[in-house]
Amino acid sequence: MSFMPALARFIDFQDPEVCARVRAIPQEHICEHPNPDFHISVIEEETAFYAEFALDLVTRIRQAAEEGRKCVFILPVGPLPQYDIAARLINKLGLDCHHLVTFNMDEYADEKGQTAPPDWAGSFATAMWANFFGRIDEKLRPPSENIHFPNTDNISKYSDMIAEAGGADACYGGIGWCGHIAFWESSLGHNYDTLQEYCAAKAQIVELTPMTIMQNALHSFGGDWSWVPPKAATIGPADILGARHRSFWLDGMCGPPGSYSWQAFIARLVAHGPVNKFVPGSILQTVRTDYTLLGGVANDVKIEMS
Repeated sequence: MSFMPALARFIDFQDPEVCARVRAIPQEHICEHPNPDFHISVIEEETAFYAEFALDLVTRIRQAAEEGRKCVFILPVGPLPQYDIAARLINKLGLDCHHLVTFNMDEYADEKGQTAPPDWAGSFATAMWANFFGRIDEKLRPPSENIHFPNTDNISKYSDMIAEAGGADACYGGIGWCGHIAFWESSLGHNYDTLQEYCAAKAQIVELTPMTIMQNALHSFGGDWSWVPPKAATIGPADILGARHRSFWLDGMCGPPGSYSWQAFIARLVAHGPVNKFVPGSILQTVRTDYTLLGGVANDVKIEMS
């Protein structure tokens, strides 16, 4: 008899049969999807992956400039390497970005829902200025009033701010370990009676799941889970689905090339599981989305003892 333990109780998506099905999807079939508008691709080499991400950003900025229109982006704080490449391309091209309007997806908050100040080392505002905005030549950089971050004061109207800017031309992002998009956590599915209500939800302050706390501790806080804030300000599904295009990039590798990916399973569950409230990224399957995986993320999911 196979050993088939139940899923841990803190996990919000509780369908072991679906988990087993998507886990078994081999690398050679991971790009197949019934919705042709949900386009899955794999870029094997890391340098090429971030270069393509940067090129996607810069091409959209340049196209909007050539068409004489505003360019509105929803941006994630991670991954980060593409931002340096994009800034260098902008500078080399002399691409004026005064028409660029950005809305960051999310920002950390404390237990009271007070968002981190921009000068806190772990804030997403700090990361974005250090890795992207601050690297664009000042004469080309979008004006400060065009650069937005969600915070305690504006979160109740943040979704409206995006809409008032004309809506996002593109929403960029990644996928978290629990399946979150931005900090829209898997646990939030319990707050909505229907998928329709869920997909209409707007920006708000949310509690982070244990999985996200641990993922971010390993990713950004030197493994120190006591340092990770317990809440965050985040955009909602309505903002992501309301964008004219979605461009999601999954680079979740652990160690050098050939190592395993913590994202290999959740990438499959998001892309090939049912569209549902407990795997937030699954809603991307319903709309025009480019879903790009770094090579190792597409690797088969298997047990490897080390």
